[in-house]
Amino acid sequence: MVYMYKEAYENRVVYHELIFPHFPEGFGKIQIFFISDIHKRIIDDSIVTEVKGKADMVIIGGDLLEKGVSLSKVKTNLMKLKEIGPVFFVWGNNDYEIDYHLLDAVLLEHGVKILDNTAAVFESEENERFVLLGIDDISQERDRLDLALLDAGSDSFKVLVSHNPKVMNQIQEEQHISLVLCGHTHGGQIHIFGFSPFKKGGIEKIENTLLFISNGYGTTKLPLRLGAKAETHLISLRKK
Repeated sequence: MVYMYKEAYENRVVYHELIFPHFPEGFGKIQIFFISDIHKRIIDDSIVTEVKGKADMVIIGGDLLEKGVSLSKVKTNLMKLKEIGPVFFVWGNNDYEIDYHLLDAVLLEHGVKILDNTAAVFESEENERFVLLGIDDISQERDRLDLALLDAGSDSFKVLVSHNPKVMNQIQEEQHISLVLCGHTHGGQIHIFGFSPFKKGGIEKIENTLLFISNGYGTTKLPLRLGAKAETHLISLRKK
């Protein structure tokens, strides 16, 4: 039990370098700090110290809170994340366990860009486009990938953020989505003799899209993990 509790409260930053032949060269590389499924945790200062100055942006992959988590705790976490870089957010299922209008107001108050079936578009000096897409939560049936893609344009490098990996069932080859960032599963959270409802987080190529699933930072129900340590990520995207 002590070991499982320790795994649940790890403060790890896992580094990833993802190389794409079609990544827009004018951006050089883009560094993303990705954190998902924070739930009841307060982000440890050691994580902020480690990635500060290294990330171009912060992406919260949903479940910033759950029922019973105070908005003051959320504000503390947002202030920490803002030290790292501009913050983007997608909704997760647990974010709807409170009055989501209150959370929405807190996010806006702290300058967080909410990607709810929308896109954020960045242009290089060479007029190349890097597009960050985000959809609302699938389990709430609030997701509209089609609307997010309307803002993206056709000739762009697209990264999609979805709390739930089930979004892969919607992705089509002609949408040209290069990378999908997800959480939700907690990497199975507890694996008994190697078995769990979900497999560990990781990276998998599905046709022309790279699927990235995080174990997440927090836990739900039990503050325990086994075989799926808590994690955050610094993801570097660049051209081959």
